[in-house]
Amino acid sequence: MFDLVCIGCGAKYRSDAVIYTCSKCGHLLEVSYDLANINITRKEWLSRPISVWRYRELLPVSGEPVTLQEGGTPLYHLKRIGEELGIKELYAKHEGMNPTGSFKDRGMTVGVSMALQLGMRSVACASTGNTSASLAAYGAKAGIPVVVLLPAGKVALGKVAQALMHGAKVISINGNFDRALEMVRDLCETKGIYLLNSVNPYRLEGQKTIGFETIDQLNGEVPDRMVLPVGNAGNISAVYKGLLELSELGFVDKVPMMTGIQAEGSQPVVKAIKQNLPEVIPEGSPETVATAIRIGAPVNAEKVLRAIRMSRGTADFVTDEEILAMQQDLAQKEGIGVEPASAASVAGVKKLAEAGVIDRDERIVCVVTGHLLKDPETVIKQCAPPITCDATLESLLAALQL
Repeated sequence: MFDLVCIGCGAKYRSDAVIYTCSKCGHLLEVSYDLANINITRKEWLSRPISVWRYRELLPVSGEPVTLQEGGTPLYHLKRIGEELGIKELYAKHEGMNPTGSFKDRGMTVGVSMALQLGMRSVACASTGNTSASLAAYGAKAGIPVVVLLPAGKVALGKVAQALMHGAKVISINGNFDRALEMVRDLCETKGIYLLNSVNPYRLEGQKTIGFETIDQLNGEVPDRMVLPVGNAGNISAVYKGLLELSELGFVDKVPMMTGIQAEGSQPVVKAIKQNLPEVIPEGSPETVATAIRIGAPVNAEKVLRAIRMSRGTADFVTDEEILAMQQDLAQKEGIGVEPASAASVAGVKKLAEAGVIDRDERIVCVVTGHLLKDPETVIKQCAPPITCDATLESLLAALQL
């Protein structure tokens, strides 16, 4: 059993209500379970295949889920990068290994399943790319129409291609992501379409399973710190919520320090944390090569501030140059291919470690959120072009300088 609860005034709403924010005070909602009556053990969870749905007792879906076998993503030990930084236990949870190549699949398997459970007949989102790709795929699996709004010219082509191929109706607007989100919220409210941006509390329920899996993959050990890229701030907020639930169930004895990393040109959460502000002040013109986190007005602002502060975590920014350098390091030193926004988390660890903010003895898990092939254009710009040679052994040896 669960309710929707306002994180501001505490108002409760029925689980069958189609609502995204509190009708009384306007604050965000979250799913609240009757944890005292949840009868499950970690041993039983561990007996199931690793996936989002291993943890179904802490998910709101009552029927058969709409699934593409999401979750179960690898947790890599970053031995070379960790050695360079003096951090022995540095890990990367590679969410780019989900079906559509990003962590958004965890949210969409739950979100689209709830859309059907609530009797909704169509779904929509605004997106910097990954949300649209994921919603398009899960909408196709569910057999329902999908509408996505994208900021024109601001979305990596790999992500646009996914949304188009999966059959979504893709609309490019002459504005940024924040304006696209305003428009899609108006559209959903006026036309009865189900909104599946991260303002939807059910979508975040799927994303919290990143933390559950991480602990299972560490043989029940809780990391000292979890580091995530922050755009709309849903992911870090969701992971924190899930870990609090595990703590209340007695499955873990601590919660990691939640650490958010943003790009220098798009850092409203970082500024709020560093300046100890009561709320996030939106940025009007966010800009960064990491398109997935190019968001100036994060919809989950109040949730992310709570997550970072209550867990004794922190937030910082990295430059585009630091992001791209770490993207190359992950690829060339660890064999892990990620899109730019994903590399922000590991780049952030490097910056914080060098500044003495992070204890190098910590067990640190970085969430890398999307696959390398999400943004091939940025990759090509960074790399030297292929060497061309004649189709002879002599030319090949000359090209290889052998």
